[in-house]
Amino acid sequence: MPQRDDPAISPLERNLVERVNVADILTRSADLYPEKVAIIEGERLLTYAEFDRQVNRLGHALLGCGLVSQDVVAVMARNATELLLTYFACARGGLICAPVNLGLRASEIAYCLRDAGARVMIAEGALSDLAAATRAEELPSLHQVFWFGTMPDGGLPEGDGRFEDLLARGKDEALEVLVHEREAVQLLYTSGTTALPKGVLTSHLAVTMAGLSNAIGHRCTPEVATLVALPLFHCAMLNSITIPVMIVGGTVVLTQGFEPHQAARLLEEHSIQLMVLLPMMYGLMLTDPELKERRFPAMRRAMYAMAPLPEEGLRQIHAMFPNADVVLGSGQTEFTPATCMQRPEHQWSKAATWGTATAMTRVAIMDEHGRLLSRGETGEIVYRGPQVMNGYLNLPDESAAAFRHGWFHSGDVAYMDEDGAIWFKDRYKDVIKTGGENVASIEVERCLLEHPAVAEAAVIGAPHAHWGEAITAVVILRPGHRVEEHMLVAHCRERLAGFKVPKAVVFVRDFPRTGTGKIQKNVIRSQLKALYQ
Repeated sequence: MPQRDDPAISPLERNLVERVNVADILTRSADLYPEKVAIIEGERLLTYAEFDRQVNRLGHALLGCGLVSQDVVAVMARNATELLLTYFACARGGLICAPVNLGLRASEIAYCLRDAGARVMIAEGALSDLAAATRAEELPSLHQVFWFGTMPDGGLPEGDGRFEDLLARGKDEALEVLVHEREAVQLLYTSGTTALPKGVLTSHLAVTMAGLSNAIGHRCTPEVATLVALPLFHCAMLNSITIPVMIVGGTVVLTQGFEPHQAARLLEEHSIQLMVLLPMMYGLMLTDPELKERRFPAMRRAMYAMAPLPEEGLRQIHAMFPNADVVLGSGQTEFTPATCMQRPEHQWSKAATWGTATAMTRVAIMDEHGRLLSRGETGEIVYRGPQVMNGYLNLPDESAAAFRHGWFHSGDVAYMDEDGAIWFKDRYKDVIKTGGENVASIEVERCLLEHPAVAEAAVIGAPHAHWGEAITAVVILRPGHRVEEHMLVAHCRERLAGFKVPKAVVFVRDFPRTGTGKIQKNVIRSQLKALYQ
């Protein structure tokens, strides 16, 4: 029987036959559906055959720049075809794609590029100011920048090139190089809500297995079309939506940012069946006078993420998308999402949960000593599965801590019920320790969201000489609604134990957020730290 080290089989030939490579997803779909539209971006359409051909060209061109296996290519772009072309070209050439988180400040982006050692960057002309501010920082490894789209007055920065010229250097022939399945294909940086961003290295195997798992969970077929309105530099859109749809040969409709009327037009024009929005985005559609009575019967799966939805909000979304399952999906960059997803049969009965484990994920609850807990017991959510990250870039101690006891540690506090549904309590760092009691901030937030005047709520523990931390609610009101602080406190007192009731309510117009819409509670804590002093 031939062995894996059989000298009669070259390493490249064996690799091409048996490997797991993210770019092969695209090739398989191009084989099956060459004339099917893969990407729609405005008036621009790209079939699977053309997309696959351009990925080959770009892959050859990037390697022609002197890049070698596992070199990093950064992409500073909004949701654009060029971002996806670069991502798949890197995969095909054994390079690592690092989409830039546009929610970060220029100094933070520069830190990420230095940490990654990015040698080449593909950049969108519309982001030239951000790119210039980033490049004003020290970036010793970055040697070449290639631009796409319209540049502002003044043209290209000296020494830079055009993306289309780079693409023209490549060849149409298949790019076949040795790429191992656990080599990294993407480098995404966490949002830096508590410290400097951490680089998460994720492999071809992890991305592919997560894509297959999500395709199963979303019940994707070749007829599926998805609207990608959230940013592609985040794992939610890249890994849990775009790649699963491309695995089955579906269509990805890109839009740069979210505008309710544009979204409604695209939903109807392309018969969108799958979508993920943040609750506040659904809220914009549901409160728009021209849209709130509209119905979108083609939608089959209207997902939401980042934050829970009160029952009334769920009812309104169900009315707008009458044939859709309205379900929550959860996960994190380090364990290529989604890790948990609500089952359709739980979308009402367990709407407050994160759902159950996805197909390729094992979920458990663990105490601080590494002991797995029984159903109903509260502890940290831990995961096992092939879609876990390789590790944090340049942070071996943090990587080791995340993998302790042979499980990946999420940092989330929860318990699991008899159906395996995960009842999230809080992030460990967001548990408020007040007067000797531990309070889950999310419990108080859910209570506040039940008030008809409250659109969004963030609850933090502000330093307090007596309580240790005083529960403090920061609230955004719905348009046209007014409510006094004492009314919201009374609302909570009727529904919560006394020690969980906010000591203060602060009204704001918006929250500090990451580029993916997460509320930056660390910034809020910093802003309010003097409240009780």
